[in-house]
Amino acid sequence: MKVTIDGHTIEVDAGTTVLQAARMIGGECVPPTMCYYSKLKQTGGKCRCCLVEVSKGSENDPRPMPKLQPSCITNVQDGMEVKSASSERAVKARKAITELLLINHPLDCPVCDQAGECDLQDLAYQTKTYKSRFTEEKETYEPEDIGPYISLNKNRCIICYRCLRVADQLTPERVHGVMNRGDHSEISTYIKGAIDNDFSGNMIDVCPVGALTDKTARFQSRIWFAKPFNAHRGCSKCEGKAVLWMFGSEIYRVSAPKDAYHEAENFICNECRFDHKNANDWTIDGPRKFERLSVNNVNNYTEKLNKVQFNIDELPLQGRPQDREKISMPDFPFTECEKKQIKKADEE
Repeated sequence: MKVTIDGHTIEVDAGTTVLQAARMIGGECVPPTMCYYSKLKQTGGKCRCCLVEVSKGSENDPRPMPKLQPSCITNVQDGMEVKSASSERAVKARKAITELLLINHPLDCPVCDQAGECDLQDLAYQTKTYKSRFTEEKETYEPEDIGPYISLNKNRCIICYRCLRVADQLTPERVHGVMNRGDHSEISTYIKGAIDNDFSGNMIDVCPVGALTDKTARFQSRIWFAKPFNAHRGCSKCEGKAVLWMFGSEIYRVSAPKDAYHEAENFICNECRFDHKNANDWTIDGPRKFERLSVNNVNNYTEKLNKVQFNIDELPLQGRPQDREKISMPDFPFTECEKKQIKKADEE
């Protein structure tokens, strides 16, 4: 069946969602997501960040859908036409959803370990949601210890359910869940329950905000000061493929490798994540490129650089050629007078 998204037509299999079809096309038509995770089952439909406008339902029923649809759980129909980035309604709705997510979320990016790789931070940057109209006091929670490796900051949690799906599908027993209802909902463990199993660390990777962070690397370094390296090791519990975040020769954090949509390519065990912080324990394959454009790598060297042109008149460019050449100083050494002046300034 065929579907058209922002003017791009693609053929997909039956059962494909609009979001999956948009990811096949790529580019700006791909809606942002906060709760959907392609590697996990039963995700999506919670955050409403991926709303799109369906301008044509199908060939059999060409009527447009009156309301915006969440692309992550809306299946493609033959002949469907969708507006994503080209829809003013959808873009405006995504901005409103971002503002709602930031109602209780603290703006503590300068001290948050997730800063630089936070999906909510990238979403706010993308939608230009820099200000909040919410004047009431934010809802706060007391710190809670949920295990030996993971730190839970419920003030930052947006109830996306990703960590619950990881615990359900990767671990033998889930001991945490969503407590209470409505705007009082919170992630917490059951009474006397602590999250401690071989794959619990993957909840850190799937968390789109800074609610679940690595205790062993907490406040050690900002993410942009470390350099990621692809590495592998022999492991009996997982594939052993991971990303080492290194500062010099020191490994301060180990995480699962992620794709362009910030989703884990493979899940890793706690032994690889927490117990092997020595570079000799790993075979380093080489430096890792940035997975996607985010606030962590804006204006970095991986972006295509276009030649800059200044539209100015000729007056500022006038002057003696020797003066213009001397400003750049490629082949003009200091004169004896200039050397004496520099030496005198250094002595003073």
